[in-house]
Amino acid sequence: MTLGSDGALLSQPENLRELVAEGVLAEESGLDFFGLGEHHIEEMPLPAPDLVLAAVAARTSRIHLGSAVTVLSSDDPVRVFQRYATLDALSSGRAEVILGRGSSTESFPLFGFDLADYERLFEEKLELFAQVRTEKPVTWSGTTRASLPGLQVYPRTAGGALPTWVGVGGSPASVVRAARYGFPVMLAIIGGNPMRFTRLSTLYRQATAREGLAPLPIGVHSPGHVAATDEQAKEEYWPTYETFMLEARRQRGFPAITREYFEHEVEYGSLYVGSPETVARRIIKTMTALDATRFDLKYGMGPMPHDVIMENLRLFGTEVAPRVREQFKRR
Repeated sequence: MTLGSDGALLSQPENLRELVAEGVLAEESGLDFFGLGEHHIEEMPLPAPDLVLAAVAARTSRIHLGSAVTVLSSDDPVRVFQRYATLDALSSGRAEVILGRGSSTESFPLFGFDLADYERLFEEKLELFAQVRTEKPVTWSGTTRASLPGLQVYPRTAGGALPTWVGVGGSPASVVRAARYGFPVMLAIIGGNPMRFTRLSTLYRQATAREGLAPLPIGVHSPGHVAATDEQAKEEYWPTYETFMLEARRQRGFPAITREYFEHEVEYGSLYVGSPETVARRIIKTMTALDATRFDLKYGMGPMPHDVIMENLRLFGTEVAPRVREQFKRR
């Protein structure tokens, strides 16, 4: 949820409209991708990100638009493909989808799925999505939905294959599975030292090579916030981070978050909080270590004022991204 100029929480309809404004600013600031995650709770009421992205598509012309992530396990692969293929048409080929099992599981009881089937749901549905994505008639059978006896799924995309990533939260089996289907991976690193994910990026490179594939992209998705100075960024981010993490950790039975922990995550962990120079330097370090070609910043965690969110986006697009691009261009 976002705070208005008076410090009060905006209504849920207002929040959804503000997301469209953020997507427009992301393009104006020079960013390459704007993604929205799927959530079904009061703090993050965004059950249909593809609809919001379609509104962004109507007001932009260049930026790529996608999910971050779509909880495939509690959705239908055919409908996911159809929605994002439709977005692809409306945006003239700018849509993509990031598929995940769902670290937030509120969608499972909402749509009648059993968490005991967590692994099987994703495995079967990813297999089906991979077939649908070929845009050829699909023959498929499984235990999690009705079989498809050679049916064609529409609409087709202009490029012939919807750009698709698989979000990975730290499981070796997940990166091997993504390689098996030929999907790029998005490493969701939301806490701890990001360097521990080097084993996963190495494993992914080995797995794609075993599949006979050319090297596929590796992306990194981590939370952060950019302001004019390091101190300003931390003071703007800490209250919202504390509020968000207190509730999340309470639900999962973890101890409360501390300022000391926050400072450690900013300095050594996976919080990219600081001035443009600081954030760019830390992103470059992480991307280099993980052999990544893309970094997605998860911004706006918790109830943050909308003008602060917009300034973060502007700085990330106009000052952080150019620094990172220039570093990798020189390499």
